Amino acid sequence: MMLLPEPRDIPPRLATGAFILNSGLGKLKADEGTAQGLHGMASNAYPFLGKLEPARFTRLLACSEIAVGATLLAPFVPTRLAGLLLTGFSGGLFGLYLRTPGMREPGSLRPTQDGIALAKDSWMLGIGLGFLGAGGNRVRATAQCRTRRRCAH
Repeated sequence: MMLLPEPRDIPPRLATGAFILNSGLGKLKADEGTAQGLHGMASNAYPFLGKLEPARFTRLLACSEIAVGATLLAPFVPTRLAGLLLTGFSGGLFGLYLRTPGMREPGSLRPTQDGIALAKDSWMLGIGLGFLGAGGNRVRATAQCRTRRRCAH
């Protein structure tokens, strides 16, 4: 039996999935200058990424975005699994915001004008964390109903 996402999960899955998928598809066509810019920013925040060539990094990033976006859009993927992928992906992006100098006002989480583009990744992190809690109570309540022979749900 295939469980479809809860109706409340469909709008954020569609909006987030389409946004991320579009971003990934756009990066597949990135020129060398764009690849170097993306790689430079990412490797400043995460030094281990400096070992990758800019074009390879950009292609891997694009493929990751396409995979996460498609997972969110696929109705047969459980919301918790989609949330796990979204949380991991957006957590990395939000970490980029936190680690890149000049993106935040000194001593604050508030973005500077330059940081607004990265700070927006916080909404994806919030959605991902919300999806991680999806369905848990409903499943437990259904199991309790079966064992007690009566249910208020």
